[in-house]
Amino acid sequence: MNDIVIQAKNISKKYKIGARQEAYKTLRDTLSDAFSKPFRKAGRLLRGESSAAAGLSETIWALEDVSFEVKRGEIVGIIGRNGAGKSTLLKILSHITEPTGGFAEIHGRVGSLLEVGTGFHAELTGRENIYLNGAILGMKRGEIDRKFDEIVAFSEVDRFIDTPVKHYSSGMYLRLAFAVAAHLEPEVLIVDEVLAVGDASFQKKCINRMEEVGNQGRTVIFVSHNMQAVTQLCERVILLNEGRVFLDGSSHEVISAYLNTGTDIMSVREWPDPATAPGGTVARLCAVRVRTEEGTITDTISILQPVAIEMEYEVLTAGYVLQPHFSVYNHEGLCIFPALDQDPQWRRRARPKGRYVSTVWIPGNFLNDGTFCVKAGLNTLDPVIFQYCFRDAVAFHVIDNYNGASSRGDWQWQLEGVMRPLLKWTTQYQPDARDVITSIARNEGP
Repeated sequence: MNDIVIQAKNISKKYKIGARQEAYKTLRDTLSDAFSKPFRKAGRLLRGESSAAAGLSETIWALEDVSFEVKRGEIVGIIGRNGAGKSTLLKILSHITEPTGGFAEIHGRVGSLLEVGTGFHAELTGRENIYLNGAILGMKRGEIDRKFDEIVAFSEVDRFIDTPVKHYSSGMYLRLAFAVAAHLEPEVLIVDEVLAVGDASFQKKCINRMEEVGNQGRTVIFVSHNMQAVTQLCERVILLNEGRVFLDGSSHEVISAYLNTGTDIMSVREWPDPATAPGGTVARLCAVRVRTEEGTITDTISILQPVAIEMEYEVLTAGYVLQPHFSVYNHEGLCIFPALDQDPQWRRRARPKGRYVSTVWIPGNFLNDGTFCVKAGLNTLDPVIFQYCFRDAVAFHVIDNYNGASSRGDWQWQLEGVMRPLLKWTTQYQPDARDVITSIARNEGP
């Protein structure tokens, strides 16, 4: 049996942007257009316009020479920035869009979830849409009957299963659409950004279900901007950049390259102009900085030394209790920990107008070596009103000089994990009785 389930060979897709779309024409319109066309052309020439300018359009390549193979049972992540060609590729793999060049072969039944509710008919009920999607996938009614209760239970829309889906919320739509796509046993499951909608509990269910699909020997193609989900689910990841395959390899290797490509490590970010600064009516962000113990702004910290993250902000409206906070992320986009302001001077105390600098200290021998990004945010308490939340405000490197003083001791190779605390160790030793007797016999003492 051939283990190659998906073969993409030199796939390219060209689009024309800015081109004027032609409306449907009657015979009368066509004859009228043929009669007037020479006069319109003469008018353009008299005005100095070119015929090319009249139908101005630009050609872009959404994909160029994309090639890869996916084996049976693989769960492959596809990542890339907006406009990299991810969605176009999935539409071609799902036979929704024809490629301009190259081809894609998929062996087996395909279940696709490219947008919330793709393939659903708004006027039909949830029950009817389950049977409609199953029929589209080539399932017999008996097969759908056997899976029906499981689909409804997973989607958690049993109370509304006989309600037209046009009345569903986006979350209900998504849950039912994913449940149908994942439970009707396609050989290949293609999922695009399904985790962008839905709560944390449902996202976890989706990931677990896709893992089950892979463990059953079926194939999953998963596109997401959620690097934590991609890391958890996929051992292999393909990185697209400007329509081309930039990297294809292990999830750790590819995600690291993706997050570090084109990213400047900024140890300070400032907003001197209030008009462009993040903020609300209560407070606005002025600056975020990374500092050493000596107060120096830096992007590189020794693993042995503490590092300070400071947030400078201006309170515009007095009388609110504020909650400044940071979140620290590793290079894979995983949130390592949040840090909420616990300064007793201002805890539960309304703040007057003015400029503040709140600082949190991360101790030495706490983080592993690597690159870390910081999200800066602030909200009021009682009532909770978010003022700003700026992702990747600053970033810094933690380095280890391998001198044995850190938690690595004498270990000279890479240590896994995102944190590496220097913990206290104790060892109890009890000598072997035979060695004690031998030592006494030799007058060496115990």
